[in-house]
Amino acid sequence: MFNQDMPYRPMGRSGLKLSALGLGGWTTYGASVKDEDTVESIIRHAYQAGINFFDISDIYEKGEAEKAMGRVLGTLPRHELVISTKCFWPMSDDVNDTGLSRKHIFESIEKSLRRIGTDYVDLYFCHRPDPTTPIEETVGAMSDLVRQGKVLYWGTSEHSGAQLKAAAAAAREGHACAPRVEQPQLSLVARHRFHTDVQPAAEELGMGLVTWSPLASGLLSGKYDDGLPEGARLWRSENLRNTYLTADNRQRVRQFKALADEAGVSRAQLALAWCLAQKGVSSVITGATRLEQLQHNLGALKVAITPELNRRLDELFPPGLGRKL
Repeated sequence: MFNQDMPYRPMGRSGLKLSALGLGGWTTYGASVKDEDTVESIIRHAYQAGINFFDISDIYEKGEAEKAMGRVLGTLPRHELVISTKCFWPMSDDVNDTGLSRKHIFESIEKSLRRIGTDYVDLYFCHRPDPTTPIEETVGAMSDLVRQGKVLYWGTSEHSGAQLKAAAAAAREGHACAPRVEQPQLSLVARHRFHTDVQPAAEELGMGLVTWSPLASGLLSGKYDDGLPEGARLWRSENLRNTYLTADNRQRVRQFKALADEAGVSRAQLALAWCLAQKGVSSVITGATRLEQLQHNLGALKVAITPELNRRLDELFPPGLGRKL
């Protein structure tokens, strides 16, 4: 697949090309969006717009997101898609149905493949670091899946720079396949860890970066300017609400509107464009509950972050912001 309006970027020093914007299933498909026709219209439009990267996880609604997205992705040309999923979080009460042990990884990939309806996934992520499993065990298991052809590239999510380097070292020492991609959080209000730790380590290791939550769960779109809409992501999650809905963040987001208005775009488009402009970013994962939302997000591809605009964004959202995230 190729769409002249969609930039395609290399995933680090691999040969894989990802659409600059990806489409993810976190808290949407199989959850807040259960209507199959709506899911199909969004995914098909994303594909037609040039998006080739579709990101899922087994934990998203305990497999329902994999099923919902898989039903539609299965009708599209498989070789034109980059499908990812993840494992780590507990999927049942069983003591071994969690973490990054060899057992859990091997059993999780089989279940994910069945739910998605594919013989392999292009990217398979360790959804979080597992302090209870030796890194050598995880690296070996992931490497074996690559050699079996069930996974083409494996990666990490929300790992520190030191953890990325430890995984790469374990792969070298064990003659195994190293992680090729990291999935970190990145937005204007959560940027410190990305810039100071994750991105430098990924660049050193040749890893791609596919970032998540570019709108800080909708905060940067202005959705919460006047309160907390019932059913919105921050309404459903107390943890995310406590993280993002601070008085300081709300004030910055209101000022952010003036910058976006001056640029002739929405706050959501400007926030996405800023993420796309960050060094090392291979793809920015977006979410959409409505077709119109996806179409609007795609407009970010046409937004230029000039040096002057970037300077003003840095003043409004200092690089140290989100230091604790």
